[in-house]
Amino acid sequence: MRAQNRPIHAVSTWVRRQPPKVKAFLAVVSGMAALVLLRFIVHDHDNLFVAAEAVHSLGISVLIYKLMKEKTCAGLSLKSQELTAIFLAVRLYCSFVMEYDIHTLLDLATLGTTLWVIYMIRFKLRSSYMEDKDNFAIYFVVAPCAVLALLIHPSTSHHFVNRIFWAFCVYLEAVSVLPQLRVMQNTKIVEPFTAHYVFALGVARFLSCAHWVLQVLDSRGHLLVALGYGLWPSMVLISEIVQTFILADFCYYYVKSVFGGQLVLRLPSGVV
Repeated sequence: MRAQNRPIHAVSTWVRRQPPKVKAFLAVVSGMAALVLLRFIVHDHDNLFVAAEAVHSLGISVLIYKLMKEKTCAGLSLKSQELTAIFLAVRLYCSFVMEYDIHTLLDLATLGTTLWVIYMIRFKLRSSYMEDKDNFAIYFVVAPCAVLALLIHPSTSHHFVNRIFWAFCVYLEAVSVLPQLRVMQNTKIVEPFTAHYVFALGVARFLSCAHWVLQVLDSRGHLLVALGYGLWPSMVLISEIVQTFILADFCYYYVKSVFGGQLVLRLPSGVV
């Protein structure tokens, strides 16, 4: 086992010693390589979006298991769960009034489990909630997303309000994990179940981003035209990329920790 870990340890040590620009370049190259691989493996790229929703639901299931087994919500961000519930509720409304498909059912299931997690943190396990660590001001996220949605939104034939809501949930989803990252930044130590949950979010965001990028490539840009004109198509892609890179650094340390056999993830200063 140690012999197998030596190459991984050597590569992780080399990457850690590189300057930020080199790390960013390696991250971009790795992301592009993963996209190329997915393009050849997954023939129907809509399945990537379904997979993203499924992985997100799996992450929520890990949280439910943690809350029920350990009877503690230490290390979890209530604010991040509330932001997740907001964008899921808005997206569910848009799905009902604009298009009803399998994504609607997945969003409904994920929203239901997220609301249960919020209930457990707020009422059943309130004594273990680390409120002093969960100090991210969510209005710094919600207000800019609302303003941005008013300024940049789809130019489709749907009702104006629905188009605003659609844009709002896209922007809010991109940054909804920030309060959770703040909690981990404040504690520096992430217990296994929370780490599994955040890693699942990272995988889900990458699959969702891959879905959009590959759809654009396969349609040779026609998908962007279908989304409307102006800045909105670009903002959709930017939002997907932003939410992927927000979690990329954490996912790197998670994978390194797993291969190193560490049960508890210890984050260096300035990681998130």
